[in-house]
Amino acid sequence: MWPNIFTEIASVLAVAVAVGAIGLWLRQPLIISFIVVGILVGPIGFDWVHAHDQLDLFAELGIGLLLFIVGLKLDPALVRSAGLVSVGVGLAQMAITAVLGYLLALMLGIGGLSAFYVAAAVTFSSTIIIVKLLADKREIDSLHGRISLGILIMQDIAVIILMIAIIAFGEPAGEADFAIEMLKLVGSATGFLVGVFLVTRFLLPRLLDLVARSPELLVLFGIAWAIGLASLAEVLDFSKEVGAFVGGVALAGTPYRPTLAARLVNVRDFLLLFFFIDLGLQINVAQLAEQIGAVSLLSLFAIVGKPLIIIGLIAAMGYPSRISGLTGLSLGQISEFSLILAALGFRLGHIDASTVALITAVGILTIGASTYVILYSHRLYEWMAPWIDKLVVSKGAFAEPPSGLKVDVIVFGLGRYGRNVAQELQQRGLQVLGVDFDPEVVKIRGREGLSTLYGDIEDAELFSALPLEDAQWVVSTIAERDRSLVLLHSLRHHAYAGRVAITAHTIREKDSWISAGADLVLLPFRDAAREVADNLTGAKQNARDE
Repeated sequence: MWPNIFTEIASVLAVAVAVGAIGLWLRQPLIISFIVVGILVGPIGFDWVHAHDQLDLFAELGIGLLLFIVGLKLDPALVRSAGLVSVGVGLAQMAITAVLGYLLALMLGIGGLSAFYVAAAVTFSSTIIIVKLLADKREIDSLHGRISLGILIMQDIAVIILMIAIIAFGEPAGEADFAIEMLKLVGSATGFLVGVFLVTRFLLPRLLDLVARSPELLVLFGIAWAIGLASLAEVLDFSKEVGAFVGGVALAGTPYRPTLAARLVNVRDFLLLFFFIDLGLQINVAQLAEQIGAVSLLSLFAIVGKPLIIIGLIAAMGYPSRISGLTGLSLGQISEFSLILAALGFRLGHIDASTVALITAVGILTIGASTYVILYSHRLYEWMAPWIDKLVVSKGAFAEPPSGLKVDVIVFGLGRYGRNVAQELQQRGLQVLGVDFDPEVVKIRGREGLSTLYGDIEDAELFSALPLEDAQWVVSTIAERDRSLVLLHSLRHHAYAGRVAITAHTIREKDSWISAGADLVLLPFRDAAREVADNLTGAKQNARDE
């Protein structure tokens, strides 16, 4: 239809922009839009695409960069930051979801290896979607945001290991051939990893210092390193996907990791566009219509079943129902890695096109639906709270404050800002009690010398245990407006006679908080900006005086 390949690609990109704009208007992630583009320009739509080799090349480059960036972000500090709850819940959730997903697939008549791929697909959640939506809502640093991110880190590690295992087995072979192939694979993998280690240890630091003098050259080096190792791994029959991932891990401990990760994201997203379009091209709508029952049940399992598993697991570790509920609601979809696994299985001959279409359709439904679930998670939680409370073992239980403690100030929220506020007050001779609903934070602050109390601000019984009669101030460093309103209401209900300070993000919120009953409104961003300006102008004036 088109006179040349360039015009064909240009037309596909134009459709991608148009469909992507509609998707953004509907508040849908671009992944969904790009799969729809593939359906529109494919054989069942306009039938515009015939340059399949070129699209496949772009798609493979995109997957390589995706895995490179995943490896790049898996530095030891980030893995350690996942926390015990994320590690425990992440591992348990994957095991339970995989088993139940496999049984569900078998029940739906999906046999053997295809059922394994379907189970793997529903096990993982989308890092790209969840991180973006939580960041947009300013909840990435909240407790449920940190737990969600930690679980996603565990899932990313697991999916890479799974990909390595799938590629290791490769195409079916006889027992004798299998043993020989495994020995070859172990030998080539060992040689590859040792070679990468030696280069990373002795050559890479000097080379990076040289190319980093130019940001553009650093980015080009990152792409060349990722694609080069991917190509070498494929030559060694070890898989280009794993090669790209190893390339990212090799650079994860360098000081250039943040720069490379930030600058390569846009390149990755552009190239992944073609992967998702290629997935859409392969969908046979007529064939998919025959699987509508399977698509519906698997989607329901991912959207409802998986969050319930996560809610139960987090609650079993002693976290309040609100944290369990918000974390579970954010993870109710399948991952972009699920689609990559399906494509990998198809390439290796493990599954057929109908299974790929099934997993892709589940991806479209779950990612599309979960977008709205995450955006309106707080409203959904309020509606679901009575049912979630029935599943939760610990509904925000609290510990008793130290006996005989005379408190001048009670600080709610012991994150970075709350911790600094409490420490400054202590240095001024005041007795401070810190309250937080993250058990790990409470333990850490306690080891730092702060009197602490574990409790949920939405638990009415908590305020009966607080030494409110002695406290001159109650300070909320919590950024969520609804929770600070609950605090004000609870303090009035318990006839608190002292003064209350509330944290706000904008000056516009100040008057509304004063009207609501706050005696003081803290504006950390404005106050920090003023202190910086004072320090800078003071330093300038001192320099002039000298």
